[in-house]
Amino acid sequence: MNCPKCTTELVKKFYKGMIQIDACPNCRGMWLDFAELDDLEDIVFEEDAHKGSLIHFASKTDFACPQCSAALHEFQYRLYDLRLDYCAEGNHGFWLDAGEDERVMTLMNKRAQDNKRKENAETEWKLALQGMHSFFRKK
Repeated sequence: MNCPKCTTELVKKFYKGMIQIDACPNCRGMWLDFAELDDLEDIVFEEDAHKGSLIHFASKTDFACPQCSAALHEFQYRLYDLRLDYCAEGNHGFWLDAGEDERVMTLMNKRAQDNKRKENAETEWKLALQGMHSFFRKK
């Protein structure tokens, strides 16, 4: 397979020793098979039900899928200020330019923290309501 951005041959490597990816040694981008993007996110946030929809506002690009050569589509990643590329033809995978992998993990880490903060707020509110109910029952 060749890099969709610079056409250099992609090489297999282990990302952070955990996920086998196809990487471009020239532009440092990476091709992730469809499930591998989820694996990347799971490094910092495993709760799929709380990640939100993956693909928004997709549009065709001039770059070719490394697997099938169909045009990649660019999309807004989970409604964040990050645009990634993916194969819409065969759902082969996602292309991440250099540094976008770290952005994905930063965004997922923030999502995990926001989710935890929400859970804590809901727990505190529940305890406050229980306290008010017991106060009014005593009267």
